[in-house]
Amino acid sequence: MAWNEPGGGKKDDPWGGGGRGGGGGDQGPPDLDEALRKLQNQLSRVFGGGGGGGGASIGGGGFSARAVAVVVGVALAAYFLLGFYTLDEQERGVVFRFGAVQEQVAMPGLRWRPRGIDEVTPVNVTRVFSEGHSALMLTEDQNIVDVSLTVQYIVANPIDYAVNVRQPQVSLQQATESALRHVVGGSTMDDVIGEGREVMAGSVQERLQSYLDSYGSGMSVRSVNLDRGAPPAQVESAFDDVQRAREDEVRFVNEANAYAEQIIPESRGDAQRIIEQAQAYRDQVVARAEGESDRFTRLLVEYQAASEVTRNRLYIDAIESVLENVSKVFMDVEGGNNMLYLPLDQLRRGTGSSNTTPRANSGGSQDAAIRDLADAVLREIESRPTNARRPR
Repeated sequence: MAWNEPGGGKKDDPWGGGGRGGGGGDQGPPDLDEALRKLQNQLSRVFGGGGGGGGASIGGGGFSARAVAVVVGVALAAYFLLGFYTLDEQERGVVFRFGAVQEQVAMPGLRWRPRGIDEVTPVNVTRVFSEGHSALMLTEDQNIVDVSLTVQYIVANPIDYAVNVRQPQVSLQQATESALRHVVGGSTMDDVIGEGREVMAGSVQERLQSYLDSYGSGMSVRSVNLDRGAPPAQVESAFDDVQRAREDEVRFVNEANAYAEQIIPESRGDAQRIIEQAQAYRDQVVARAEGESDRFTRLLVEYQAASEVTRNRLYIDAIESVLENVSKVFMDVEGGNNMLYLPLDQLRRGTGSSNTTPRANSGGSQDAAIRDLADAVLREIESRPTNARRPR
């Protein structure tokens, strides 16, 4: 007899209780078969099966085939519907099957995956991401500069981006700082805060891309912009003074170049004018010398033909030219120590004051007075002996 059959004694109960019937003593633990039968009856009532207190056991096939089919169908439908997902046009899906990445990425659109088997990680491959970085760095000439830059990048390989690097942004920041420190450490401060920043940005981009490729990050750097390159705030005023001095230097150089561009053509023009004047003076002197020599040659012929007349004429012309430039003339008087005084200046003033004609006629009267005076002197000279005609 089983311990739990009706009529069993208390001694047969392993828990020390009486039977299930309700004899005296403590109540024993619930019967497992009874609990299973109750559950079966409830499920049978839910899915249309027969109820009753004496239902069949689980092993006896209490569930109907229809109920099982409905449960399985609902479960399969839910599993199938939960497997659908969508990807935008900007996204690509990285597929993991049982944790292993698949070579084929999921394309945009409505897609389906078996849940529990495949997991899909969407990755945006068209958006341009921006990452900023700034730090104090040491240049090649032992100066500290404050440099800030912005890196713009896209995801070129979604599989590498999702698998090879655990934290892509952190890796990008560290690679950016390494590349920036390498480039700034090989440049002078003038290049960092001056005109060499564009060249530095290109060098940083090239080095940063090589770092990311070595990591297998799947990121492609589009551009690197050096936003700021300046000395630290503690010494910024001193560097501003230096920068203004350099700007003044550039301005002075430009002004000097402009002045040179202006004065050089003028100097060349003056030089050319002086050269042409010298050439004209040379031609004038040469022509005058040639004329004088020709005149002397002709005068020599006349002198050889009539020497006395030519000598007197030359003397008269010389006296006339001399008297035109002096105001007083003294001449020796024959037979005594007295000298003849000719006040030419008074004669000219008298001639000019007595002449009331216009100024154009004043010159002619003065010439006439001088000619008369020269004739008087010539007559005086001719009246003397030949040996006394030469002036002392």
